[in-house]
Amino acid sequence: MTATHLSPAAAKRVFLVLSTTRWLPVGFVVGLFALIARERGLSVQQITLYVTAQGIMVFLLELPTSGFADALGRKPVLLVAGVVNIVAGVAYLFAHSFWQFALAAGLTGVYRALDSGPLEAWYVDTVHEREPGADVHRAMSAQGVLVGVGLGGGALVSGGLVAWHPFHDSSALLLPIQVFVVLCGVHLIATMALLREAPRSDGRLRGRLASSVRETPTVVREGIGLLAHNRVLRGLVLVEVFWVTGMTAYETLMPLRLSELLGSESTAGAWMGPAAAGGWALFSVGSWLGGRAADRLGLVRAAIIGRVLNGLGALCMGLAFGPAALVVAYLVTYTLHGAASPAYMGLMHREATSRNRATVLSMGSLAMQAGGAVVGPLLGLLAARTSIATAMVVAGAVSSLGFVCFLPAGRRARQRVPGAEVEAVAPSRG
Repeated sequence: MTATHLSPAAAKRVFLVLSTTRWLPVGFVVGLFALIARERGLSVQQITLYVTAQGIMVFLLELPTSGFADALGRKPVLLVAGVVNIVAGVAYLFAHSFWQFALAAGLTGVYRALDSGPLEAWYVDTVHEREPGADVHRAMSAQGVLVGVGLGGGALVSGGLVAWHPFHDSSALLLPIQVFVVLCGVHLIATMALLREAPRSDGRLRGRLASSVRETPTVVREGIGLLAHNRVLRGLVLVEVFWVTGMTAYETLMPLRLSELLGSESTAGAWMGPAAAGGWALFSVGSWLGGRAADRLGLVRAAIIGRVLNGLGALCMGLAFGPAALVVAYLVTYTLHGAASPAYMGLMHREATSRNRATVLSMGSLAMQAGGAVVGPLLGLLAARTSIATAMVVAGAVSSLGFVCFLPAGRRARQRVPGAEVEAVAPSRG
């Protein structure tokens, strides 16, 4: 039992506040980790390779940590994640070699494994205590809007800090990373203060930990078993592999392509601030539109359209021949990135229960991170053998093919009685 005595409206407020404080710091470092690694002498291939350390750690830890969150509780796992994220940010500040950047990326992977799923799982379970089975894609849409605003605001300030460069004895890229570390501390404090959760088992902390450790393998096995027997969930998890291919184009390769076109990492860092701010602002718009599209078209059709258009946007980024055109294509792609998310998350939550919700969400994150660990080096090798632009075109084309993963969900929707899809996507009353 995880009763928090919060109304759905109160839980939604906490969910949205913590989503904002979680993603605001990330806005300060969008594209900067790749740029500072390039500035410190790493090649494009080394950059796409060291990032795989993040995917490897997520692959190893995603299901165990999510199973632990389902067994012990969401809040303890989120608090540990917050501490690890701060340590990862500090590691990036002091990284100069390939292996030091790989260590920082690995710590980020540990954080991502701990962080992916528990907050959403806490919110959905809290809502379902009062409104069993209620769809939550409207809250996911609102989350996307606030996340986009937070990321965009952070990125805009970050670009200003890089352009300002008040400390001339150090890289202009360092100050935003320092701000990132401080804001991660703020999020940790906010999580500690705002998130309320009753223990999932009785007894003292030591007993709850022991009980949770014993339960975690069972929860993980049940989650894997669900994946093996649930064709719809299997398709939804697999779509993350295609999605991360496109994301590699507009998150890792885009700042490198921009620095190539502008001839300077610092100049590209200054451009990335306003570009990322605009991108995340439009992500918010896209997320709002995606929620409305899910209401009008149904979750499956909205997810397919968003998936295809987002991949085509990444492809167009690779075809851009100048920095201004690249930024415009980036803005369009991020709008479509936001539009694709609410319907997808709504479909994922349909396949989960309170007992395994964090595990189910983490399976999607696991597929994304593991896929990125494979796709990133391959795209880096392709970029080295051809060009960064070519790698981006290929990534966008592959990403668009991910729409096929929604077909099992579409077949299930067609098997429902008339009107069921409309009822399923109706917004919850909270």
